[in-house]
Amino acid sequence: MNLTDKVIVVTGAASGIGRALAHRFVAEGARAVVCSDRDGDGVRAVAAEIGGVAIQADVSREADIKALIEQVESQIGPIDLFCSNAGIGVGGGAETPTEDWQRIWDINVMAHVWAARHLVPLMAARGGGYLLNTSSAAGLLSQIGSAPYAVTKHAAVGLAEWLAITHGDQGIKVSVLCPQAVRTAMTAGNPDGVASIDGMMEPDVVAEACVRAIEAETFLVLPHPEVLTYMRNKTNDYDRWIGGMRKLNRRFAG
Repeated sequence: MNLTDKVIVVTGAASGIGRALAHRFVAEGARAVVCSDRDGDGVRAVAAEIGGVAIQADVSREADIKALIEQVESQIGPIDLFCSNAGIGVGGGAETPTEDWQRIWDINVMAHVWAARHLVPLMAARGGGYLLNTSSAAGLLSQIGSAPYAVTKHAAVGLAEWLAITHGDQGIKVSVLCPQAVRTAMTAGNPDGVASIDGMMEPDVVAEACVRAIEAETFLVLPHPEVLTYMRNKTNDYDRWIGGMRKLNRRFAG
């Protein structure tokens, strides 16, 4: 996809990867970049920086996502690219309270589901469109110290795969972003965690990788190339990979 003259929506746009994507899409010549976030002040500031449009929305609520899509489609134009980027992290294992499991599930998984539910039929009816869903390297590997994060990010990858398989013949393109540590609010409290073992990446570098993947219509976006090696190690010898991850667990979670 050529991003010039496209209508693009970015959720989680008040900071981090979302903010970097918004800036990058403007640089690519997008016709309109709609910045959305539950942080109204933050997202209005980003929209002002780029000359975009700000729409406050909480992606943990299907009604907000539906309203976001409807407002853009009716007031700005057909959405060419929807970046379902908002996400959160929750630590702990199976003992993590159910309400925390539900909240991270709604934001990290259901937000992607709801966006697809309300947008894919519109895109298919007009011959195509593009979805960029933010997951994580944790969705391909795992996450030391956080079962909720690992599980929801795996689910996000699985959904993106399903959407690409099921709707590809309708012209729906899908990319899934799976970085390791990125310098955002989520990693600010743990800059030396396991995800940063291959370095902490700046959001603008991640945004550049997304643009290149969208232009090439590549499914898997891996700003940290090491992740591909780890994936191959995992599938080549699952038991050995789990043994290696247990060593990391002893190092970072012990």
